[in-house]
Amino acid sequence: MNIGLLTFNVLFRGDSRARIEALAAILEDSPYDVVCLQEVVSPLNLAALRRATPSYPHIAHGPSVPLVRGGLVTLSRRPIVRRHFRTYRFTGRPRLEGLLRKGVLLARVRFGDEHVTIANTHLTANMDNNWDLANPYTRIEANELAQLAEFLAHPGLTDPLIVAGDFNVPRASPLLRDFRAATGLADVLDGDPATTFRPTPRLSLEPIDQILAAPPLKATAALVLKDEVRLPDGRSAYLSDHYGIAAAFSA
Repeated sequence: MNIGLLTFNVLFRGDSRARIEALAAILEDSPYDVVCLQEVVSPLNLAALRRATPSYPHIAHGPSVPLVRGGLVTLSRRPIVRRHFRTYRFTGRPRLEGLLRKGVLLARVRFGDEHVTIANTHLTANMDNNWDLANPYTRIEANELAQLAEFLAHPGLTDPLIVAGDFNVPRASPLLRDFRAATGLADVLDGDPATTFRPTPRLSLEPIDQILAAPPLKATAALVLKDEVRLPDGRSAYLSDHYGIAAAFSA
């Protein structure tokens, strides 16, 4: 079984519709079987994405009114036979991000005679960019990771498992190390320290986007969608403030 997968935070601010349309054109010409997107917040952007990706006839997302739940959307060229959205219990300080009701979106995807469960997630942003265990945002992220680990341990989840998305937690963080240990998931980027967040003069982050997989799945992975693209109106722009991660799985 071979699987091509992309995870990408599309950035909900700015010219999001134009960037979604440019991304859709790239996806239509891509080798990815499954695409996990984060920050597809607007229902209108979701509709535009669906219209512009006919080669991905299968889709999973949560409720889409008034906002797409959690901003999470999973596109697939292979049949999705089951979908489920689980919202993280809200903890910590009040924050506008809570309006998104972040969580995890599960899609059970059929590949021939086999199935793979793909979990697309987006954790709370660490607005302090401080992952010390005493930091309030770090404690929120630790709580969400614990909820995710508990959910993934459900006895009904028996398929090979891939977990992808914007964790907002650095790859080398003890939080992510403990999560991998609790779930048995492996980092397909094997600890690569290259950032997945586009550096700016004011901010450069460790890699906060992740793809994790349970044996027997193995993968090669690389950062993609790093360069400027042409928007529908002819302007050039970056697709997001994040890079994408592409992985080629085999079992």
